[in-house]
Amino acid sequence: MPRRTATMLASTLLFIGLLCVGVLMPVPYAELGPGPTVNTLGKHGGEPVLQVDGHRTYPTSGHLNMTTVRVTGSDYRMNLVESVVGWLSHDEAVVPRGTLYPDDKSAEQVDQENAEEFTASQESAKVAALHHLAIPVGSRVIVGSVVKGAPAENKLHAGDVVRAVDGTKVGKAADIAKAVTKHKPGERAVFTIVPAAKAKGKDAAATKSLPTTEVAITTARAPDDGRAVVGIQGGVEHTFPFKIDIKLADVGGPSAGLMFSLGLIDKMEPGNLTGGKFVAGTGTIDDDGKVGPIGGISMKIIAARDKGAEYFLTPADNCATAAKDTPHGLRLVKVRTLDDALGALKDIRENKTDALPSCGG
Repeated sequence: MPRRTATMLASTLLFIGLLCVGVLMPVPYAELGPGPTVNTLGKHGGEPVLQVDGHRTYPTSGHLNMTTVRVTGSDYRMNLVESVVGWLSHDEAVVPRGTLYPDDKSAEQVDQENAEEFTASQESAKVAALHHLAIPVGSRVIVGSVVKGAPAENKLHAGDVVRAVDGTKVGKAADIAKAVTKHKPGERAVFTIVPAAKAKGKDAAATKSLPTTEVAITTARAPDDGRAVVGIQGGVEHTFPFKIDIKLADVGGPSAGLMFSLGLIDKMEPGNLTGGKFVAGTGTIDDDGKVGPIGGISMKIIAARDKGAEYFLTPADNCATAAKDTPHGLRLVKVRTLDDALGALKDIRENKTDALPSCGG
């Protein structure tokens, strides 16, 4: 065999061998990409995303799209070739797998946390929207969760309304821990509660008239600092004067909060927030309307522009990253609060776009 032919054959075999190694070799990375984007003013899966029953609603137009990020599944292992292709791609991002699926958590735990964050974001979105509309919202302190094997297990349950601890009225979730830690480990703390089964479906005012139950729990010693604990997480549950449902399956995390709030306001307030324009956005929101940063902003702005968005409401803390590579034709609008977003939408529908706060400025 001629030397040149032998060299070419050896090189080809080596290349094939390296390619096989690259395809078969798993690497500790995961991939992010632009995910689905859904108009909160429209339908998804054949039914309205935002459903309001018991309060007048108004026609809407345009788009207020929430955006998502597509991620590789928890049971999928990227190979070396896929990771290199992802690194070179403009529309994909390769990140350490541990940032999405920590080693100390199972896939089920990660999914559960994402689902809980999504539910919490819906509640805060409703509260922020109703506050803007000057519609009263009730609230009550509840048992958010009970630690398995803790003293409170089978004595307190998630959803129990906590009225008092040791006879002292509870006004906020932090009051529970404050009252319990006044004890020494081994002492009893007495909870005055309305069981979750009795409180379910009742608003804050109706709950006040329900009979209470006293539950005594012997405290334990916390392993980290030795304080007295019973093993519960306090929480706040809001009660609304009418029914609001957010119907959006297969979505997790808190990042759609801002767009849900805007969609609800648009539906329950006369007028038209967008003026018929295509606006997308992202951002967490708290009960007071403060907008927080999210992950995967670069992928979300690509998804929005691919669907036709002209403007993207961007959390201020995400602006620097988003502005590095903004898709052509998409205007990034910096927002810190729900009021900022509403002000930006007013400028957009009135074609006063020169006044919009930009991520580039």
